[in-house]
Amino acid sequence: MPSTQVVADHIKVVDKMKAMQVISLTLLSVLAASAQVLKFGKCPKPAVQANFDATRYVGKWYEIQKLPTAFQKGQCTNGIYSPKSPGVIGVLNRELLNNGTVSSIVGSAKVKNPAEPAKLEVSFTGRPSPPGPYWVLSTDYEGHSLVYGCTDFGLFRMELTWILSREPTLSEETIEELHSLLSSIGISVEKMVPTNQDMDYCSPMNQ
Repeated sequence: MPSTQVVADHIKVVDKMKAMQVISLTLLSVLAASAQVLKFGKCPKPAVQANFDATRYVGKWYEIQKLPTAFQKGQCTNGIYSPKSPGVIGVLNRELLNNGTVSSIVGSAKVKNPAEPAKLEVSFTGRPSPPGPYWVLSTDYEGHSLVYGCTDFGLFRMELTWILSREPTLSEETIEELHSLLSSIGISVEKMVPTNQDMDYCSPMNQ
């Protein structure tokens, strides 16, 4: 028969596993209610843009599609990136809310490992959440950018992805190519939602 200590250790392990399940399920409920995309399992490690050049990446990018997020509520979303220092990019994100006001947030994107410059972490001023991953999977710098982020939460992972363009529109052919790349790493592209970039609707962004 197992000793009392072995039984006690086994009970501790079981209790820890149950606690992890409770925590994971609680996080699942909270994040699911906020429309975040969650999946079982750990975050994948997809290949990123080779020889990423931050100096070519800076400038204005329009959001074309994204996986739903809890922190983006509006339309006409765009990001303006500016050089700050080696390995650091300034970030200004703007969106048009349903009430007609323009919301903006300022932050910075930092390269975590100089050997992998396409893997950045973004943090925003005034937002209490920790830095989030911003991995550039593919970009031609002048037309499109495909961005991915994933965070592990116990038994689950939360995924984010954005298709960006230098113009308010992007060709269907390019979008399909980017969808294929996302599908190859297990992203549910059918859950992606388009961003309204209609010129007339988004006119308050230019005022």
